[in-house]
Amino acid sequence: MHKYNVSKHKNFYVIGISYQKADAETRGKFNLNIDQRKALLVKAKYIGLTSVVTSSTCNRTEIYAFANDHNVLIDLLCEFSIGDQTTFSESGYVLENETAINHMFRVGGGLDSQILGDFEIISQIKSAFTLSKKKGMINHFMERLVNSVIQASRRIKNETRISSGATSVSFASVQYILDHIQDVSDRKILLFGTGKIGRNTCENLVKHTSNKNITLINRTKDKAEEIAGKFNLIVKDFSELQSEIRSTDILIVATGAQSPTITKELIYPKKELLILDLSIPKNVAEDVEGMTNVKLLHLDYLSKLTDETLAKRKAFIPDAEVIIEDVKTEFNEWLDTRKFAPTIKALKEKFKIFQDEELDYQSKKNNQFDKEQAEIISDRVIHKITRSFASHLRSANGSTEDSIALLKKVFELETESE
Repeated sequence: MHKYNVSKHKNFYVIGISYQKADAETRGKFNLNIDQRKALLVKAKYIGLTSVVTSSTCNRTEIYAFANDHNVLIDLLCEFSIGDQTTFSESGYVLENETAINHMFRVGGGLDSQILGDFEIISQIKSAFTLSKKKGMINHFMERLVNSVIQASRRIKNETRISSGATSVSFASVQYILDHIQDVSDRKILLFGTGKIGRNTCENLVKHTSNKNITLINRTKDKAEEIAGKFNLIVKDFSELQSEIRSTDILIVATGAQSPTITKELIYPKKELLILDLSIPKNVAEDVEGMTNVKLLHLDYLSKLTDETLAKRKAFIPDAEVIIEDVKTEFNEWLDTRKFAPTIKALKEKFKIFQDEELDYQSKKNNQFDKEQAEIISDRVIHKITRSFASHLRSANGSTEDSIALLKKVFELETESE
């Protein structure tokens, strides 16, 4: 990667932990909330990293970054989460350069999602990118790559049917309720937590269950009231959580707490209760699962589609991969030009030095010399010459490095990476 002159660091890495090797509890240890991600970026900048994006969802936490050693990134992840290096070495992964780039395209394209074709991850990548840009932690390479991944994701969503059917954990939870609960429109439903997954679940509940008896509770009541207002739902105070749980038939937990908020003490075991925990880390205590009359399901279970639905989606994977290769080819063509971009820039700067020296000399030698007109003409000449060099380097194929080395030697050029 160093040959492309896109960073002062040697390699581009993706380090992370996901549903493929880690269960929900393990993923929860490495989950990063917004404040943790901000702090991580500050520390990354302090230790000299220049381009870092951190994304954290219920299914994966990943860091995309340039570094000389991937262990620096693992250390950052462990420092700002409650995960540790030993657990990461057992359940995490490290991808480098081209493999890392390919991985980002597959993640953004919904091909690596726990639910094939789930595009919620791309909005998380966009948000992560925006945060890093505000912190001054994005270079040209990262900006171009993220934009290319977004472009591929948009095309896959619009040009294939890989996202047909259930496309998110929030919909899968509602689908489970519809499939397993009789007279669902008459059941009392309590939604605890109104973050993104909670909002999406609420919208799907209203849309698909025709249930008018849905209650929302959130630690910040204003957020719950905002969502409830859209659908004319009931909002209760956080202090009423226990009494509401004891009178509900279905409890959906979608909070962002770092430790369990639903414990045995809050539940009335003489009444049947279905609990769907959509949180990462888990927000329902493990011992709740063994309670009489209580059925507890976590998002890992809800994320599994039927074989039939999954097979239908898998049929569109080749179409999605063609789109990814198309967009990736454009990205790689741009990346190839980065090999010689610093050389062309340095060459232009060298020619400008020659220009300034000659214009200054002619101005002193000839009182009638039109310096302004001469500058316009020489600027055009410099532009044409550098454009010709760039065209040659672009089509040089295997001899590009030799041509760059020759230009550097002849014109005594010094180039810098980002």
